[in-house]
Amino acid sequence: MEGADRERTEAGFKVRTPVDEARRILREAIEERGDDADANVPCGTETVDVDRADGRVLAAPVTAARDVPHYRRAAMDGYAVRAADTFGASERSPEVLRVAEPDPADGSDNGHATADEIYPDAAARVHTGSALPEGADAVVMIEHVTELESAGELEVEDAVAEGENVAPVGEDVAEGQHLYDAGHRLRPSDLGLLRSAGYGRVAVAQRPSVGVIPTGEELVEGEPGPGEVIETNGLTVSRLAERWGARATYRDVVTDDPESLRVAIQRDLTKDVVVTTGGSSVGERDLLPEVIDDLGEVLVHGVGLKPGHPVCLGIVEDTPVLALPGYPVACIVNAVQFLRPTLRWLEGTTPDSHPTARAKLERKIPSEPGTRTFARVQLEDRDLEESARDPDEPGYTATPTRASGSGVLSSVALADGWVVVDDDREGIPAGETVRVENWESNP
Repeated sequence: MEGADRERTEAGFKVRTPVDEARRILREAIEERGDDADANVPCGTETVDVDRADGRVLAAPVTAARDVPHYRRAAMDGYAVRAADTFGASERSPEVLRVAEPDPADGSDNGHATADEIYPDAAARVHTGSALPEGADAVVMIEHVTELESAGELEVEDAVAEGENVAPVGEDVAEGQHLYDAGHRLRPSDLGLLRSAGYGRVAVAQRPSVGVIPTGEELVEGEPGPGEVIETNGLTVSRLAERWGARATYRDVVTDDPESLRVAIQRDLTKDVVVTTGGSSVGERDLLPEVIDDLGEVLVHGVGLKPGHPVCLGIVEDTPVLALPGYPVACIVNAVQFLRPTLRWLEGTTPDSHPTARAKLERKIPSEPGTRTFARVQLEDRDLEESARDPDEPGYTATPTRASGSGVLSSVALADGWVVVDDDREGIPAGETVRVENWESNP
């Protein structure tokens, strides 16, 4: 390091970049990378079977390849008829129609097969979803007919209008109709619609690939001895990345050695993102900012958030490298704030909001102006009497966890979410209604 970097290492973080500004800088670096590939989908595209596309992001707009339904179909169980043949029919004065014979080619002899075509004064048995026979233009519901003992006749006890109880061609979706924009994340119901509309395969953004590298000479994966710590950050971040739609490679622990760190980062530059955990601050063993700067460029080092301000965001050979802090809670907060948006930008989308619950704050949350604070809380039902309930009042109370340090993993693992204190506020007083983000509940 030289100049300002050495001064920062010796004196600590004098300036911390606001969270939103840090995100903007990182996003612009990722978008510049996209100029060399698909500008809309920086991580590239692929074509997959529709039945394997749940949760994937569409790479291009989609229009219907065919009408849905592609034939006129019965919307009710009953009899297909010509509406004119039922004119004036009622319970007192039913119209008698002949039952059309089933198509012999169908092989059915139970009297309920649908005839291919009906003629005046005839009816054909249909079930919901059946194709309407030629000549038919309406369906009489089964409840409004009486089958006569005399072979092949029935009484229609209710008149129907043309088109009644019939789903026309394209009622659901018309051929050529716009269905989805590029960037839409597919849900199970979308897959059904795509298949109905004529798609067996669909173009989607590739799942971003992430190399997750835990660092620190004190980390172990087995039973810890004195001074040793079980590795958890890499495990947590890799699983979060997969939940957020990425393909994560969880690497073995790398010790605090410049050359070892350099080799580990270079190995994963084939990934869309490289994430390291630990060694991101300004201490003697915090080597990653210098390694990243030597290999590429440090974009941001030190962000105005708590817990987790010693995060380092960089770019190496067009690959974003996110050096997350080693304290577990700080690591998780920064993964949510920077890795999750990065994966969305690589897919060509923007981060969606987390589900929130309104709650009355039980104890004050302190915070420094200029710092965005993520205060972990536990929720409880307010359990008010029905007569005391106010629809404008929150249904929960939110209690900040007693243990709130950035190294206390249970403070986030056992919490129901966190309250975000904006940069421009000096804490939140007890009794205020707050929004609790359930940051783990959605992808």
